[in-house]
Amino acid sequence: MNPAIGQKTIKRLLGFQKNEITEYHIYNRLSQKIKGEKNKKVLRQIATDELRHYNFYKDYTGKDVKPSKRKIFKFYWIARIFGLTFGLKLMEKGEERAKNVYEEVATELPEVKNISEEEDEHEQELLNLIEEERLNYISSIVLGLNDALVELTGTLAGLTFALQNTRLTALAGLITGIAASFSMGASEYLSNKTEGNNSQEAFKSALYTWTAYLITVIALILPYLLLSNYFLCLILTLAVGIIIILVFNFYISVAKDLSFRKRFLEMSAISLGVAALSFGIGYFIRIFLGVDV
Repeated sequence: MNPAIGQKTIKRLLGFQKNEITEYHIYNRLSQKIKGEKNKKVLRQIATDELRHYNFYKDYTGKDVKPSKRKIFKFYWIARIFGLTFGLKLMEKGEERAKNVYEEVATELPEVKNISEEEDEHEQELLNLIEEERLNYISSIVLGLNDALVELTGTLAGLTFALQNTRLTALAGLITGIAASFSMGASEYLSNKTEGNNSQEAFKSALYTWTAYLITVIALILPYLLLSNYFLCLILTLAVGIIIILVFNFYISVAKDLSFRKRFLEMSAISLGVAALSFGIGYFIRIFLGVDV
């Protein structure tokens, strides 16, 4: 331990050490489990950097520190389930909150600032090199998700008031949604073929669009299958739609380093606006046609 360093700084350096050795184990463990030699190489390189930073702090503290098993478990499985890019960038974003602590320590140990800046720049460069199929087809997922949200929230809102029957609304919504999912998938396939993509890429794009559309359809219609109050079902469907938009945009904002707030507000406004318009159309059509189901 360096006697010239205060106890408060030593305590913080031990915290940095714990973080570095924890992330070393996360990157190293993932490098042993994932497929793809390129991704393995990137993860091993970051793991080596983390271990080097751990040893840098150890030179000042003179102590070994055990990793956080909880954090290793948490981010290892987030990365395995939701994708490497999302899981690892989410972990790194958590470190951004500690930047002011690094700056405070750097007033006493300027070398810490250099290590922090080097780590941020190098890790971001390496993380951007990770190849992940789902991110290559993110535009297809956006297409399926967004179209399902806009079209089905509008359809269900209109049917809710026009029919005022949860079972009939669910039936009509399912028929419409499933048919539309296949239509969207086929359109995405043909669009990709027109752009010159090969059959395999076009099929994958279509599959991602169809899957995103179908999952959204099921989630939005679920309240109508479980409850009998049609007005409550509509409120829950809109809430589910907002939750889907929130979760999806959070995922994209982390994985692709995009603005969360702008995209979330834009998609929410469009979906809710179409739903409100369709609800009004359903109301006037019911009155105009004199339909009483």
